This record gives sequence, structure tokens and C-alpha cells, in this order.
Amino acid sequence: MHENPSREEIRNLLEGARNVAVVGLSESPYRTSHAIARFLQNAGYRIFPVNPNLKGPVLGEEPYATVEEIPERVDIVDVFRRSELTPPVARDAAVAGARAIWLQLGVYNEEAARYAGEHGLTVVMDRCIKVDHAALLGR
Repeated sequence: MHENPSREEIRNLLEGARNVAVVGLSESPYRTSHAIARFLQNAGYRIFPVNPNLKGPVLGEEPYATVEEIPERVDIVDVFRRSELTPPVARDAAVAGARAIWLQLGVYNEEAARYAGEHGLTVVMDRCIKVDHAALLGR
């Protein structure tokens, strides 16, 4: 059974990250994914929208259909998808060379965690990146 990294490991991950792919990002400002992506931008991260249904920029950034298509190295893949849809995202994140996959609050999948962990990614599940950022970095 997966165990999330320690608070210190999560703090180090957040402090060392610059690029965050937001999988499932919605163009609607009323969706949680949009609000958290905007928070991440305001906190100094560069976000990369990942959603094959997006037709134009979101929060000023061009969208991608997959993490692998992003032309820069991604530090964290922040996932806003249903739990059962996360194993392909874990594979995409691993192929792209991401450092970590972060499944948002309410999202939990052992298969995705196992695959990502076996491919060297730090795995955080069922936690909100915004809440952890505020609690651990105070910004």
C-alpha cells in the first residue's frame, strides 16, 4: 500500500520544482483545477495545461494533449482526473521524465503509484498541492 512522502520530502519537492504540468486543467475559472493552477502561477511556478480538449491558451499558457509533448522538463505532474484514469497519466509522466506525480485530493490509485514509483517518480496521492504549499512553505 502506498505511503505518501514525509512533510520534509514534500517541502523539498515543492521548493525544488519550477515546472508543473496540470493534467485535467479546465478553462473554466470556476473549476478547482483552474483555481489551483492560477495559485501555482502566482506562487512562481510555470504551469503547463494538459488536456486534449483545450483549444487555446489557459492562464496564458498553450495546452498540450500529453505531458510527453511538453518541450521542457516537468518537475511535478499535478493530476485532476478520476482515480481510475490515472495509470495512463503515470506512464505519460514517467516517459516525459517528470520528477513527481501528485494526485489531487480525492484521487488515489495504487497501480498508478506503483508504476510511477518503479520508474523513479516521487508519488503524492490524495493531497491538495495548494494546501500543502501553504502549510509547508507559508506562501
